[in-house]
Amino acid sequence: MGLVALCAFSTAASAGAGFGHPSASTEARQVVKWVGESGDNDGLPFLLVDKVAARVFVFNAAGELQGNDAALLGSARGDKTAQGIGDLSLSAIRPEDRTTPAGRFVAHLDKDIHGRGILLIDYDASIALHPVVPGTRKERRAERLRSETPDDNRISFGCINVPAAFYNAVVRPAFTGTAGVVYILPEKSAASDYFRR
Repeated sequence: MGLVALCAFSTAASAGAGFGHPSASTEARQVVKWVGESGDNDGLPFLLVDKVAARVFVFNAAGELQGNDAALLGSARGDKTAQGIGDLSLSAIRPEDRTTPAGRFVAHLDKDIHGRGILLIDYDASIALHPVVPGTRKERRAERLRSETPDDNRISFGCINVPAAFYNAVVRPAFTGTAGVVYILPEKSAASDYFRR
């Protein structure tokens, strides 16, 4: 099936307290604050993907930052998922449809058809977060992750690729034995269009 084939707050206002990481955008900080104030994560660990900064932030259920790292994202800019994309083979996905969709998702750990660990975000759209795959030499995926700028981090079919060490040390432990919430910030509109109650 498409891409997947490959690939409780102690106090509500405490979420993200002190979340002032230099890589975090103003919108990322606002969404984390909103999660804490609204309790939107329903007492679960959560992960925030800032597409503009090409960065992933992982929080425990109490809203404490567990770690962050660079990410590779869909090569096409946009916040929507093309209808039926999860049923397509990778070669059939048009370049303009290779987006990482924005929104709120309930995610859990799973395995792809090769038995590799993934954080399954949206089954129908075949969107997952997983350790970076080697790709082709021309794609330079590992090099893109290490670069100083997010400008070259758009290369995937829509999945979110992170360094393997970050996935194993931060993402997997945060979601082991529990579901969690993934917030993917939009890049074509305001975060408030997606995250509010």
